[in-house]
Amino acid sequence: MTTRQSSAADFLNKVPAVTATFWLIKILSTTIGETFADFLAVQVGLGTAVTDGAMIAVLAVTLVAQLRTRHHVPWLYWLTVVLVSIVGTQITDFFTDTLGVSLYVSTAVFAVVLAVMFAVWWQQERTLAITAIDTPKRERFYWAAILTTFALGTAAGDLATEALSLGFRSGVLIFGGLILVVWVARRAGANSVLTFWIAYILTRPLGASLGDLLTQAASYGGIGLGAGLTSVLFLAVIVGIVVREQVNANRHGVRTKGQAPAVAPARDYAWAVSGAAVVAVAAAMLGPVVNPAAAATSPADSQSGPVTAGKPATGIEADATSPLGDLRPFAIIVDDVAVKVSAGDIPGGTARVKDLEVAWDTAEAAIKPASPEDWHLMDSAVDDVLTSLRAGQPSASDVTSALTNLQTVIGTLDQKK
Repeated sequence: MTTRQSSAADFLNKVPAVTATFWLIKILSTTIGETFADFLAVQVGLGTAVTDGAMIAVLAVTLVAQLRTRHHVPWLYWLTVVLVSIVGTQITDFFTDTLGVSLYVSTAVFAVVLAVMFAVWWQQERTLAITAIDTPKRERFYWAAILTTFALGTAAGDLATEALSLGFRSGVLIFGGLILVVWVARRAGANSVLTFWIAYILTRPLGASLGDLLTQAASYGGIGLGAGLTSVLFLAVIVGIVVREQVNANRHGVRTKGQAPAVAPARDYAWAVSGAAVVAVAAAMLGPVVNPAAAATSPADSQSGPVTAGKPATGIEADATSPLGDLRPFAIIVDDVAVKVSAGDIPGGTARVKDLEVAWDTAEAAIKPASPEDWHLMDSAVDDVLTSLRAGQPSASDVTSALTNLQTVIGTLDQKK
């Protein structure tokens, strides 16, 4: 065999077979990608810019390693998918949150970019099939398309959530149902390449909705596992399945083009069902946990700032005093920060505002669908407070102005009811 023939053969197995476990890992990796980025940016405190830069750098290194391998390496492939999930989400969030681009525009732009990419890919290679990623050029097209599908899936999912005011429970049902429709169409004879890419895009909003359902507190209508526990649970299931794939790859060697997967379909379905069952059982046994926003109203955290109406806040559904629900948990923190700043304790205000950032970020999936316009209004005011307090040399007047504006926004929303 010539060197050129050997090189081509080495690329026959750079992408795994599309099986039940393939789709399970894809959905779970979406949630891990989103929650891990949020954890670094908010809980760890790296901020959006540092987190974005770090994730892009890590993805670049991992993608180069993936492209340089001579055959399919399961752990490396799925690590790349998780990182692409993170960066794809960050791209959409950058356009939406930083540049203020409408989700209608970003969804349309990403859809056009993906269509152009597929057109060029088809014009040059005459196939878009995942089973034909057997040359370096096709693999580069493949990963570019994967990144774009994540960005498009994020934008389209967020657009559907905002435009239709879908909650995460409805999101799970709707996007899961759409994937089921695609599966039925494929079984009925629809084009396999088209149905694959449609399903691949839809798994992004499905994974995000599923993650929100598990992470959100019970008072918000979620299961209450929290982002950290959900990420660990999903990662454990992914690692278990990928280790199985890696062991099989080491045992059976490189799978040639058209060869059946090393694991029989029935056994693969069993692994997928087992993985999903682990998630379901863990969710039933471990949830719910305390709602972070409600926890912010505990006496220990509320040393200053009155509780509205003289009663403790118990979650967004406890007293729908605004289009976004009960904003008292956030108002209490804002009042605490304002008291510290007015006393000249800028460092104390900066430390306390971290609770606001975490509580607001945690509650986003639950409260944003209720009134996206009002959410964006308050989100902008929250960002102004965070920016003013975290400036290189915080100005007391700027901080006070931002806090006053945020208190005004909360008061205005409370009056809208």
